[in-house]
Amino acid sequence: MSGRVLVVDDNKVIRQLIRVNLELEGFEVVTAADGAECLEVVHRVSPDMVTLDVMMPRLDGLRTAARLRSDPRTSGLPVAIISACTQYEVETGLAAGVDAFLAKPFEPAELIRVVRQLLLHREAPPSADGSREPGRAGSSRG
Repeated sequence: MSGRVLVVDDNKVIRQLIRVNLELEGFEVVTAADGAECLEVVHRVSPDMVTLDVMMPRLDGLRTAARLRSDPRTSGLPVAIISACTQYEVETGLAAGVDAFLAKPFEPAELIRVVRQLLLHREAPPSADGSREPGRAGSSRG
């Protein structure tokens, strides 16, 4: 399986960690340092999915997810939060349309599992009611 993943995290080390692990599995990776940069590049790079940290300068991950969902061009784009999430952030993320959560610190195998599952879900036909069932793809919450 391959695909283009937009990785958004203000921590350069985390961005590189995610990038390397995904590239080793054959994914193409584009990175952004915060939500504002994500929104600037998402249409240019046309990713197959986005990973977001929650706590970032300028525009946090939850507000970025909500903006991606409200834009018709990105409303169906799978979004995973990769962060040390509180229960409030998980609930807020689900309300914003986040598809999966992965708690930091994470195991590389779990990262790959979540990304593959979201990309497979994106390729699958929608359910009878057309919904995407947010949160279905993996909720490793911490």
